[in-house]
Amino acid sequence: MNVYRSPENPIIEPKDVKPSRPDFEVVCAFNAGVTRFNGEVLLLLRVAEVAKSDDPKIARVPIYDHERKEIIIKDFSKDDKNLDFSDSRVIRTPNEKYLTSISHLRIARSKDGIHFTVDEAPTMTSANEYEMFGIEDPRITLIDGTYYINFSCIANLGVTTCLASTKDFTTFERHGVIFLPDNKDVEIFPEKIGGKYYALTRPDSRSYKRREVWIADSPDLLRWGSHRHLFGTRHDKWDSGKVGGSAVPFLTDEGWLEIYHGSDKVHDRYCLGAVLLDKNEPWKMLGRSDNPILEPETDYEIHGFYGNVVFNCGVLNEDGKVKIYYGAADTCMAYAEISLKDILDIVR
Repeated sequence: MNVYRSPENPIIEPKDVKPSRPDFEVVCAFNAGVTRFNGEVLLLLRVAEVAKSDDPKIARVPIYDHERKEIIIKDFSKDDKNLDFSDSRVIRTPNEKYLTSISHLRIARSKDGIHFTVDEAPTMTSANEYEMFGIEDPRITLIDGTYYINFSCIANLGVTTCLASTKDFTTFERHGVIFLPDNKDVEIFPEKIGGKYYALTRPDSRSYKRREVWIADSPDLLRWGSHRHLFGTRHDKWDSGKVGGSAVPFLTDEGWLEIYHGSDKVHDRYCLGAVLLDKNEPWKMLGRSDNPILEPETDYEIHGFYGNVVFNCGVLNEDGKVKIYYGAADTCMAYAEISLKDILDIVR
């Protein structure tokens, strides 16, 4: 696969983002939803922050307290033998699991799609009990002049998917939980099909350890049903561990093209692939890439907060190119282009 990576990569790094408060440090700026708005490319970044600690033996965890309506800090002793610090992303206690960071969403804007200015203040932050550990990985779908933003909400209640909408990226209306835990990696199609809205989902089956792509429909974007399994992992390929939708699907002459992510069972290495869905019956898969269309190869994709990861929440389909804005190593944002024809050739 012929992939063009921007020589400016990474195009956004944690150092480019101002912390939301003085005692916080931005550690990741990644997994952004993407759209065009007012003549600019707009990224809605996931910004992950940690609470600074002056004591190397103390881990500080930021948590949104929905009763106090503010972020509080909980301290953990690294000398406590009952605590598990083996994964940099979480702290496990005998009864609970805490994220070491808290994420919010923030806008970045660009005239040329490569050089971005990041807003100084968060755009959307935790606001309720479902968002205790932050909000993550937004997808942006434009439908009839309204931008619908779905995002993952993390809490000790589980991982839910919530929906918000805006017309101007200044004021936002929140519509609440649209998919129960544990469900994430949701992509809403940008138009009705046969009078219904459709969305790709990724429920997590704990009993059978399956994380695969399903599809659901809705009359109003809020009530979802008719859930069907769409496609799963492949034991002998790069996506043998888990799969999930990534970018909002876009329509081509041959059907709906979906850029999805997958990881392998052995190394948990995240790559991007593509599937082609029927134009009128999107629950029917017409083709799928045997090999990744984008995989971790560069230093900024291999090394980071969680290495060997390329993860995408949005693309622009323009001028015969699929313009991919992706999170690299769970740390920064990068940009790549692939010919639409090249992708269609391998999913037919």
